[in-house]
Amino acid sequence: MQVSKWGNSLAVRLPKKLVEELGIAEGDDVNVTSADPQTIVISKKDEKGEFILKLRVLQKPKPEGFVWNRDDANTR
Repeated sequence: MQVSKWGNSLAVRLPKKLVEELGIAEGDDVNVTSADPQTIVISKKDEKGEFILKLRVLQKPKPEGFVWNRDDANTR
């Protein structure tokens, strides 16, 4: 692979085989980190998983004796 100039940034083209292995597509967000001075790590962001974790932090325990009834919730 070769590093190329892209505007004010540098870019690396990912080979098709690597793109397929990572399961990424154009427009996906990825994490790029440095494992050491000679190694980079590319991983696909798990946005859905991250969102669910954020929701769980906000989730509060249900009051004791709480019962969810779909019919009651949908009555008008």
